[in-house]
Amino acid sequence: MWIISLPLQIGIPQNPGVVNAFTFAGSAVWLIGFFFESVGDWQMARFKSNPDNKGQVLNTGLWRYTRHPNYFGDFCVWWGFWIISISAGGPYWTILSPIVMSIFLMYVSGVTLLEKDLKESKPKYEEYIQRTNAFFPGLPQT
Repeated sequence: MWIISLPLQIGIPQNPGVVNAFTFAGSAVWLIGFFFESVGDWQMARFKSNPDNKGQVLNTGLWRYTRHPNYFGDFCVWWGFWIISISAGGPYWTILSPIVMSIFLMYVSGVTLLEKDLKESKPKYEEYIQRTNAFFPGLPQT
């Protein structure tokens, strides 16, 4: 967590009162991320709370557009933080932080690891994969 939040730790203290276009852009990216992460988690919790959904695939709401809205949201949150830190004068090398987080979310501990388990435990998941983007939201394939 300390390494991932490095852009904030270094950038914000340099110019804490600075507000510019990057501040607004970073805030917008962060807000989109917060929305996807919180709404995606809420939708999944609701879905899992219904016993009729056991073994089924959630493919409505945000889950219609991406198989992992919560991971996409997390991705946006960290990139938003980095953009905000750059707006305050943070060094550009801190881009390593959101890059590392993105790699973990998409290829190491997030999507890749979870999808392997879901393919084995949910028979309809393969069909869901064919219709729905893995990470970045997009319109479902027909």
